[in-house]
Amino acid sequence: MEKFLERLMYSSRWVLAPIYLGLSLVLLALAVKFFQELFHVFPTILTVSEADLVLLALSLIDLALVGGLIVMVMFSGYENFVSQLDIADDAEKLNWLGKMDTTSLKNKVAASIVAISSIHLLKVFMNAANVPNDKLMWYVLIHLTFVLSAFGMGVLDRISKPAKG
Repeated sequence: MEKFLERLMYSSRWVLAPIYLGLSLVLLALAVKFFQELFHVFPTILTVSEADLVLLALSLIDLALVGGLIVMVMFSGYENFVSQLDIADDAEKLNWLGKMDTTSLKNKVAASIVAISSIHLLKVFMNAANVPNDKLMWYVLIHLTFVLSAFGMGVLDRISKPAKG
């Protein structure tokens, strides 16, 4: 009975596989949104202000960073929790595949969230004239919370790692 339960629990990791596959659909949705924004600006490119163009560029960078985060979580999560990806040696392979454990994935996710938050905060500051001061304060506080959390996780990981001798 114990062996059966252990095999069943171990096999349940495959429940995560469709979730990681679903992330690829979110990636597709981001790509659609990316090009929708890009095609939206082209007809007005000669009349759009520099500030609006910079805001658009920041939005596109934001989407690209979120896309990269999704790819990292999708592949690393699958490899860490479900099964190794079986990619042929002669095929193009991301150099970090198989090397990112849950700790490094967590740190990269935290760093990505800080980067995405930074870009969002920059967009808010570029439009600060239209944003009430109390909202600006909350944006900054939330961003600082992300920064401190990422920093704290990095410090805790460094403290908890055994010293290399």
